[in-house]
Amino acid sequence: MRSSQIKPISYLKANAAEILDKLAEKREPMLITQNGEAKAVIQDVASYEEMQETLALLKILALANREAEEGKVKPVVDVVRRLRAKKNGG
Repeated sequence: MRSSQIKPISYLKANAAEILDKLAEKREPMLITQNGEAKAVIQDVASYEEMQETLALLKILALANREAEEGKVKPVVDVVRRLRAKKNGG
């Protein structure tokens, strides 16, 4: 994170509307400090929603990988063969 994206809480209090505009425009998060320590990260809603969608996809991928490692998946060829057999009465 660039130093220009690190601001003390007093800056946030004094410039909230301007900060919200910049967040939406630049789509870069801002780190808020209090007494010199990092305390919060703020970002625009669109970036937050994109991040949540990405995290959800990563969780699905991790779950699928775990199931594959545990042998809980079947080759697609076997699944298609089984479905065709059911369709044809068999």
